[in-house]
Amino acid sequence: MGFVGILVVFGMVFGGYLIAGGKMIVIIKAAPIEMMIIGGAALGAYLIANPMKIIKMGFSMGIKALTKKGPSKEEYVQLLQMLFQLFQLFRKDGPQAVEKHIENPDKSEIFTAYPSFMHNHHAVHYLCDTMKITLSADLSPYDVDDLLDFDLKAIHSEEHQAQHAVQTVADGFPGLGIVAAVLGIVKTMDYLTAGVEVIGAKVAAALVGTMLGVFGAYGLIGPIASKMNADIEAEGRYLGCIKAAMVSLQKGAPPLVCVEYARRSIQPEERPTFDEMDKATKEIKKAA
Repeated sequence: MGFVGILVVFGMVFGGYLIAGGKMIVIIKAAPIEMMIIGGAALGAYLIANPMKIIKMGFSMGIKALTKKGPSKEEYVQLLQMLFQLFQLFRKDGPQAVEKHIENPDKSEIFTAYPSFMHNHHAVHYLCDTMKITLSADLSPYDVDDLLDFDLKAIHSEEHQAQHAVQTVADGFPGLGIVAAVLGIVKTMDYLTAGVEVIGAKVAAALVGTMLGVFGAYGLIGPIASKMNADIEAEGRYLGCIKAAMVSLQKGAPPLVCVEYARRSIQPEERPTFDEMDKATKEIKKAA
């Protein structure tokens, strides 16, 4: 929906301007230079303020924010099915049967059957690394809970830095728009004897800078930063689902109960119903 939103923003803002009698030629002529000043200064500040990994992550997450959405109900169903299948194997055949899957997830017939899980590299490491330590050390459920919490914070720390960096750019855009406008007014001072029409055109071009700064901040970059934050939260909820299942497993709960703990941690809008999961787990049992 990101690009649809952008079309709506542009359509409503500039459509309203045209309906009110405005002329786009004024904006079109002034925009390239004004955006060079505003966008160039914003990009330079972004490069100054952040290490390269955060810079790259900011661009990557920004594109993702416009093109992708959070985990869907179907992806959660697949995750719960995978957890149930893995935990069933663990209860039935013991730790050795699970080790080959968590040691080489790319070659696991269980994991590769659920592509939405495999495409989430954070989730793969989050689950497999936790199972490795629980199989090799005697950890309490509280230890596993703490371990998963620490991991979750570490996973998203850089992503939050990247989101904050983009939000900072959005916050600075209006001020840079004022800089562009002031430079335009300074330029206009050279034309005070050129006549009202010339001065009016120069002032209009300068004011385009202010408009673009505010427009870019609140109509484009700010919403993208907000969507980035929403994506991070959605990813956290997906990993939180795995956490709920793993802590329940460590408490000694059967696979079906572990999956139910995980299901209850999902927000209602994406959460599969009890009957849907009952059907999904029965399909796993039949396949086994």
